[in-house]
Order: sequence, then structure tokens, then C-alpha cells
Amino acid sequence: MTASTEPQLPRPIDLLPHRPPFLLLDEITELEPGKRVCGRWHLRGDEYFWAGHFPGFPTLPGVLMVESLAQVGACAALADPAHEGKIPFFGGVDKVKFRRQVVPGETLDLEVTFSRMSGRGAKGQGRATVDGQLACQAELMVVLAPPPK
Repeated sequence: MTASTEPQLPRPIDLLPHRPPFLLLDEITELEPGKRVCGRWHLRGDEYFWAGHFPGFPTLPGVLMVESLAQVGACAALADPAHEGKIPFFGGVDKVKFRRQVVPGETLDLEVTFSRMSGRGAKGQGRATVDGQLACQAELMVVLAPPPK
């Protein structure tokens, strides 16, 4: 038996300071540190928000979809050794469009590609899809702050 030559991808919880119930990303599937990242959020149906949004017609809140994009994007930024240990904050969001309802049991595939990265943050494009269908797209800005002392 030979060992895999592909590098092991980090887990979101190993890169992000977020913790459940506000860690909205289950796995990283592709990663180019500082440039591009893909990940998945498996919506099991037992998450806290379904009961109230909306009873009898559960729908993933759009703001959580955008937050999951920001979290996966932050993984790409924090995977760059130059940004290790920094705290990612949402710096801005523009041109958000929601195209499809997302319901319990579906998997949200997330992709963020950065067009600009600096020591203070990053700007890029995010897309969330379900089974190849566009659910959300947005321009995102992540601000990287020094770790607390």
C-alpha cells in the first residue's frame, strides 16, 4: 500500500476562529491559499434556524448563505502563511443575488476566488450552488485583523 501523494486539505475548524453553531462550513474541497477555495456545507435539517425560518416551509436564510461564502473565503486567506493567526472579519458585500431556495437535506457547494489579496484583507467573487444550480452570488471583502493580545 502506498501513501497518498496529494496534500491533506485542512478542516475549516482548523483555520477559522468560528465554532458551532456559527461554523457554517463542513469541509474544504479545493484550496489555493490566498487565491481560491471551494467547500461544502451539508444542511442536515437539524440546524437551529430551520424551526423559525419558516415553519412548515423551511428555507435557508440568505444572510447565512452569504456568511458561509465569507467563511470559506476566509479559509483561503488564512491558509496563506502570511496571514496565519489573523482574525477574519466581514469587510463588505456587494451585488448579492439570490437565485434559488435552499432547503434541509441539500448540500451547499461554495466557491470564492480572490481578485485582490493584501496583508490587510482580500476582495473576490463568491458563488453558492446546489446540484450545479446557482443559489447565491456576491462580491465579498474579508478584512484580516491581528490576533488579540
